[in-house]
Amino acid sequence: MKTICICGGGALGLVVASVLSNTRQLTVHMLTAHPQQWSHTIEAKDQEGKVYQGKLDRISSNPEDVIPQSDMVLLCLPGFLIEKTLKQIKPYISKQAIGTIVSSTGFFFRAHEIFDKQTSLFGFQRVPFIARVEEYGHRAALLGYKQQLYMACENLPKDFIQQWSAWLKTPVSPLQSYLEASLSNSNPLLHPARLYSMWHNWDGQVYSTQELFYANWDKYSSEIYIAMDKEFQQLCKKLNVSVPSVLDYYESTDADSLTRKLNSIEAFKTILAPMLQTEGGWIPDFKSRYFTEDFPFGLQLVKDLAAQNDIETPTIDKVLVWGEQYL
Repeated sequence: MKTICICGGGALGLVVASVLSNTRQLTVHMLTAHPQQWSHTIEAKDQEGKVYQGKLDRISSNPEDVIPQSDMVLLCLPGFLIEKTLKQIKPYISKQAIGTIVSSTGFFFRAHEIFDKQTSLFGFQRVPFIARVEEYGHRAALLGYKQQLYMACENLPKDFIQQWSAWLKTPVSPLQSYLEASLSNSNPLLHPARLYSMWHNWDGQVYSTQELFYANWDKYSSEIYIAMDKEFQQLCKKLNVSVPSVLDYYESTDADSLTRKLNSIEAFKTILAPMLQTEGGWIPDFKSRYFTEDFPFGLQLVKDLAAQNDIETPTIDKVLVWGEQYL
């Protein structure tokens, strides 16, 4: 039986740990900053009522307790913790494969800097689940599955991806390079586009309710998202990387149909915009991960690569400059 160490105890870490340990094919360890708040018995429940009850073998904040005994390490972390965590676990890495639940926040770029060329690396292009914590370290809600997953691998056997397909009970297909996994028009473009649409004219007003992020997605959000994606696709073409356009991915043809599609996705309907409750109502939460991750570690990566390849990105620039003023 193989052993995997999950790094990061947020919603994704909890759900992934529950699903993987539920298979009974993997022993699961957890590296978390708050081990005292974790139970060895954890669970994730999906919207149909299916429960993935898992068991954590070891829980620790010390990499020495959980990394050397593992065959794989999987980072389920926000972008700002990727580099720090890779450096933290490096002394305990020998032959373990090191991966990330989503590659668009710079995992492969940081890993290439920190580890040698023979290190086994892997990364998902998009997260396999939509997740929300219900009780930290104990229970999470699994709000949605992906029908197909994609993964980039380096220095790993051919059957590695097949193993992940079996563990997640979801088809996982190989990508041609780490760039194909790292370059994403999902959260790094999607979240900033919507945030810009909602609040680019914000002048401090307090809102009476907390906005629904997707259920109230509007045409202007779609127009910004599509314009950013067109610039993104120019970069992909220059780098010979294939990433479906947002219109293709969401089976849409224009801003109106994309809006209807995002409004209609069942798993998205209850997701709220990042907002803080204050006296008299709600204001944007500029400290949420939608800002602190998707602007400096998602959209900025796209902008930097575009600049290196002499590609103009006026819409991305406009959105990035707007978002970074709040960071």
